[in-house]
Amino acid sequence: MREVAVLLAGGKSSRMGQDKALLPFGGYDTLAEYQYRRLSKIFDRVYIATKVAKFDFDVPLILDRYPEASPLVALISTFETLSYEHIFFLSVDAPFVSTEVIDRLYETMEALGGDVVVASSKEGLEPLCAIYRSSILKEAKTLLLAGEHRLKTLLSRLDVREVCFEDVSLFVNLNYPNEYQSAYRLSSSI
Repeated sequence: MREVAVLLAGGKSSRMGQDKALLPFGGYDTLAEYQYRRLSKIFDRVYIATKVAKFDFDVPLILDRYPEASPLVALISTFETLSYEHIFFLSVDAPFVSTEVIDRLYETMEALGGDVVVASSKEGLEPLCAIYRSSILKEAKTLLLAGEHRLKTLLSRLDVREVCFEDVSLFVNLNYPNEYQSAYRLSSSI
């Protein structure tokens, strides 16, 4: 078992038109619960980072400590709340990231170190499928104070190890209703 994972579920879901974390998925009432239950088989502790308590199942939450809504805020809030040296972060809307992906990220971290070990594909970096070390906190807060919320900017300032994957479908994000419907049908047939 790995130590700790955090699902990021505090986004606005503006492209979906409704909160995607609360949509049914994979036999569960919500995508958030599906992801939580799935990761709970791999990690000792799983949390959900969010702006507000909005889930109808028992789950430990990390509430954003800053008013802005961004993954950067979730990372900072998480490291200010939890005392772990490294944490795996995954976007709640990426339900096809496999155990093998997570294992490869950890193997790379153990072999090569770095501030961040991040998945990538031919589509580019996947900063919301990565292991971040607590050493990122100072640089992350500097960016937050400057109003810069892009994780790719944060990564450009850190010691990053990239793990490349051929299968881009592992990192599909459910941003739009048609993407969700396709993924929902796929999850129902598994």
